[in-house]
Amino acid sequence: MGGSPRRLYDVLDTAAEAAPDAPALSVDGTTWTFRELRARTDALSAHLGERCPTGARVALLAHNRLEYVAAYYGVPRDGRVLVPLNQRLHPREWADQIARSGVSLVLGEPDLLGRLADEGELGAGHPPLVPISDLPWDAPARPPGAASGPDKVAWLMYTSGTTGRPKGVRLTHGSLLAGLGVSASGRPVRPGDVFCTPFPLCHVAGYQVMLHHLFGRHAVVMRRFRPADLVEAARRHGVTNVSLAPTMIEDLLAHLADGPAALEVLRGALRVVSYGSAPMPVPLLRRVHDVLGCDLNQGFGMTELSGNATFLSPDDHRTAIASRPELAASAGRPADGVEIGVIGEGGAPVPPGTVGEVVVRGAQVTPGYWDDPEATAEAFAGDWFRTGDVGRVDADGYLYLVDRLKDVIVTGGENVSSREVEDVLRTVPGVGEVAVVGLPDPRWGQTVCAVIVPDGERPADEELIGACRARLAGFKTPRRIEYVDALPRTGTGKIRKSVLRDRLA
Repeated sequence: MGGSPRRLYDVLDTAAEAAPDAPALSVDGTTWTFRELRARTDALSAHLGERCPTGARVALLAHNRLEYVAAYYGVPRDGRVLVPLNQRLHPREWADQIARSGVSLVLGEPDLLGRLADEGELGAGHPPLVPISDLPWDAPARPPGAASGPDKVAWLMYTSGTTGRPKGVRLTHGSLLAGLGVSASGRPVRPGDVFCTPFPLCHVAGYQVMLHHLFGRHAVVMRRFRPADLVEAARRHGVTNVSLAPTMIEDLLAHLADGPAALEVLRGALRVVSYGSAPMPVPLLRRVHDVLGCDLNQGFGMTELSGNATFLSPDDHRTAIASRPELAASAGRPADGVEIGVIGEGGAPVPPGTVGEVVVRGAQVTPGYWDDPEATAEAFAGDWFRTGDVGRVDADGYLYLVDRLKDVIVTGGENVSSREVEDVLRTVPGVGEVAVVGLPDPRWGQTVCAVIVPDGERPADEELIGACRARLAGFKTPRRIEYVDALPRTGTGKIRKSVLRDRLA
């Protein structure tokens, strides 16, 4: 099959035709070749063709596993839509996303499906819950149908927003493939590369697996991050590229400090460590460079961008370490195929160096949100997507993020809508007013803090935390609770969260 891929399945099909017996994917010590991955992808698609019509949404509730990547390609292969559910959410959150997206079938791991059935309050007429292990993973090959194409939705991913309710981001075959092209420019894949990621495949960061398949390379997916497991994966598979969060990098360095044998495995083998979600201080960058002897690459992106859009390159990192430490605070420059701009309050572009809202334009941008035309309209300024991040672009084209317009807290790589947590806390007796903010945290990037004005008797911290744990994911539960007599407000009555952040930090 020649030419550029038009749908996600083409990425896998091309790689399987070129090198069918080359390793494609490894999870927990088990490896599938490209031939095996394609066969299982085809089997999944064939089974779904018997159960779901074209255009149906198919949810996936599972931890990282081999079959997850088969679903990446197989669910949208013939025109259906994959809806990955974050396994860290509360079952009620899963049920809400299943209902809102009109899911026809839920595939998952038995323990997670059990929690969904017991705690999700699915109601009558909910879609079938099917254990992944019950699917027929062997079926004769057949050509893909014609129902999928560049403009068709391939994945529907829910992401936290300012409304307090996650929004379904429509990612098409075309937007995801464009995202792969942008990342191939900003984070090049080289001959002999072996990629490793510990990030949950339910996040858009999983696109990096497909990026390496685009070049016929081996992707190693960890079930979860543990430094010792990463070292073992590197020893077994010859990992050259790894993608980590800054907190994971610190944990890895601490592990290597106590294990010279582990360091010997990684040093000289790793070519590049990629990271995102937050900048890293120069001393930590220098430690990575000195201890591991490898390059660094940072990416900035979001679900609505089908992956990353800007990159701080290895050369940029070397410059930051050697002579320009301020460069380490940058999110990098746009890669080929994407444009970055900054607009003022009226929506007009602002000069270089001026702070405003960061906007992005390119084929990788989502066409909009699922069944939410109002949110879609608000997200665009003409053909520019409004990221909700406040930043500036300097004269050399480097992007610097300085704040967020959206009240989203990024903790440990997960997005938390402050509005969503506030809505839960308001249900607790004794809570008069509440504002949830993110405060700097040396390990997690930000920590969730609830600031409460009591209504009469002050509620117990345990009651507040219990209410959140009963309805929300654990990472959304406040780790810090503060009580005040009044919340700072603007002249029009809006809560000044920036003032709260400054006071509490």
